[in-house]
Amino acid sequence: MKICFLKIALVATATMPLAAHAQFGSGIVFDPTQSAHAIQQIQQGQNIFTNSVKLADNAIATYNLAHEMSLAPQSLYQPFLSPSAYWLAVNQAANTYGNSQAWTNSANTGVNAAYSYQQASVPRTGELTGYGSLSAAGQQQIAAMGASADLDESVTSSNIQTLGTIRADSERRQADITALEAATQSTDPAQHTELATLQRINQALVLQLLAQQEANQISQAFALQQIVGQKQQQDTLNMTFQQAGQFQSGYNAVAPSYASASAAMRY
Repeated sequence: MKICFLKIALVATATMPLAAHAQFGSGIVFDPTQSAHAIQQIQQGQNIFTNSVKLADNAIATYNLAHEMSLAPQSLYQPFLSPSAYWLAVNQAANTYGNSQAWTNSANTGVNAAYSYQQASVPRTGELTGYGSLSAAGQQQIAAMGASADLDESVTSSNIQTLGTIRADSERRQADITALEAATQSTDPAQHTELATLQRINQALVLQLLAQQEANQISQAFALQQIVGQKQQQDTLNMTFQQAGQFQSGYNAVAPSYASASAAMRY
């Protein structure tokens, strides 16, 4: 009897937790694993919804900013702009002797710079008379001074052509800058799209590169002019040394005759 009663108690004890766990309410089965998974999915859905709301808010803010910029570009950009200056044409000279007008035209346009410079300058006369009968040192000095004159004329006329061309192009450059400013200040929304804005940035960079190139050309022209001036100074210094070196030999050649003449005059 004790053994049978113990078996019945063990069977009842083993089956009671299973029945209590498997039954919930009136015939509804409760699964803890599936319930935890469903709760996790609900939380993920809430996170996705929250992130979507944030993205929508950012998109609306970006659109509102772009819309405001497209409707009122003048109020946003115009106060920060100031007029730009460009090279004005050189005033026409009096042209008293009829040889300065061409020089002024070349300085404004860069056309016929060599001819206009020669017209307004003392012309070259060619090789000096008696050049062939000079000593080697004398010919060298005359040739050096002649080369300085030729080089100075070449560099000066080239600089006039360069500066005149830049001056003439500056008016067309100013027209490009004015058009770029007008597109930037336009109230047309098409002018304030991302593509149009990037295009204007590219155009501004190109204009900046062209201006830098012109500045480099002016610097090169100034450097050439300085080189010619330095050559003239160096030629003068070298001729001074040559004349000082020739003085002693020349003095030794004529000194005996002077000495004889002086002695004859004493007797």
